[in-house]
Amino acid sequence: MSAPEMDDATRTELEAAAFRRLVQHLRERSDVQNIDLMNLAGFCRNCLSRWYREGAEAQGITIADPDAREIVYGMPYKEWQAQFQTQASPEKKAAFEQAIKAHQ
Repeated sequence: MSAPEMDDATRTELEAAAFRRLVQHLRERSDVQNIDLMNLAGFCRNCLSRWYREGAEAQGITIADPDAREIVYGMPYKEWQAQFQTQASPEKKAAFEQAIKAHQ
């Protein structure tokens, strides 16, 4: 089965809706740490905020990193870290190092 034909505006609206839902899901799942996302999926909330900023730059819009992170986290990054970030275990840190090497 192939995806239905649609115009660019509709496709963009659907992609934006999916992005908003992903961001909402990540906000609701503050128990999932960024290192867990990186180890399992190869991206995290910080990556998503960077991609958002880069997309803005491609459109001639300047967004500072802290502002892009706040869009994704729903609060200032430092506040999210203080409320939700936990210390990563040595095992998670080792898995992260392996994952980084695999993607270089």
